[in-house]
Amino acid sequence: MKKKLLSLLVVGVLVTGVLTGCGAAKEETTEASTTEAASETEDTEATEAENTENAVIKIAASPTPHAEILAKAKDILAEQGYDLEITEFEDYVQPNEVVESGEFDANYFQHIPYLNSYNEEKGTHIVNAGGIHYEPFGIYPGTKTSLDDLADGDTIAVPNDTTNEARALLLLQDNGIITLKEGAGLEATVNDIAENPKNIQIVELEAAQVARVVGENAFVVLNGNYALEAGFSVGKDALAYEKSDSEAAKTYVNIIGVKEGNENNEAIKALVDVLKSDEIKNYINETYDGAVIPFEE
Repeated sequence: MKKKLLSLLVVGVLVTGVLTGCGAAKEETTEASTTEAASETEDTEATEAENTENAVIKIAASPTPHAEILAKAKDILAEQGYDLEITEFEDYVQPNEVVESGEFDANYFQHIPYLNSYNEEKGTHIVNAGGIHYEPFGIYPGTKTSLDDLADGDTIAVPNDTTNEARALLLLQDNGIITLKEGAGLEATVNDIAENPKNIQIVELEAAQVARVVGENAFVVLNGNYALEAGFSVGKDALAYEKSDSEAAKTYVNIIGVKEGNENNEAIKALVDVLKSDEIKNYINETYDGAVIPFEE
C-alpha cells in the first residue's frame, strides 16, 4: 500500500512538472509572438511613413522675384506630394554649377540667351524646362513726362551691356524714336542706329546706374528690377514697355533650368505646371505691378 501511494505521488509530481513546462512554453511563445507582432507593426509604420514623405525638389534661385514666386508655389506643390527646397543665390554662376553637378534639381534665375552663353563658355549641359516670366524693359520719365514732348537733341539714358542695350534700343525703335539697321535685332548697339530724326543723344551707362540719372536726362530705359529699386511702378509710371508678344519678351523669358535629360522628370514637370498655373500668374500680376509678367507661350 505504501509503495502504491509513493508511485502515485511520483506520477503526480511528473504530471505537474509537465503541465508547468507546457504553461511556460505557451507563455514564452505568446511573448515571442507579441514581440514579433510589435516589430512587424513598427516596420509597417516606418514603411507607411516613408511612403507619405513628399519627394524633394531642390532648386536654386535669385532672391527677387524668383525665390518669392517659388515660395508661393511651395504650398501648392506640397499638396501634390512634393517638398520644394529653395536656396537663394546672389550670383549668376553658382545656380548653374549646382545643377550641372547634380547637387540641385533645377534653377530659376536666368533667361535663354544667358543660358546658351553659359553652356557655350563653361561646357555645361543645362536646358530649358519651361518659360515662366519675363521682366519688361520700360521707358520712364526723367526731366520730361511724355514721349510727345521729346525734342531735338534730348538725351535718353540706356544700359551699356550688350544684352540690355539692345533691348533698350529695340524699345526706342518700337516707339518711333529711332530706327535700327535691318537685322541688328538683339545684338544692336548705338552704331546700328540708321535713323534718328530728332538727333536723340543716347547716354550709355552701367545698368545699375541708369536709374540714378533720372534728373539729368529726358527719359531713362530700365529693366523691371531696377525700375522697382528706383521706386517706379511699372504699371503706373512706364511710358512704354516691352509687350508679351515682343521679340525681347519671347527671347528673354526667365526659365526653369535643369540638367539635360531631366526636363521630362515628373517632379520637374509638376514644378513647371504649378509655376504656369493661374494661381501663380495671379500672384505675379498682383505682386509686381507689371515689373514681372507671366510668360504666355
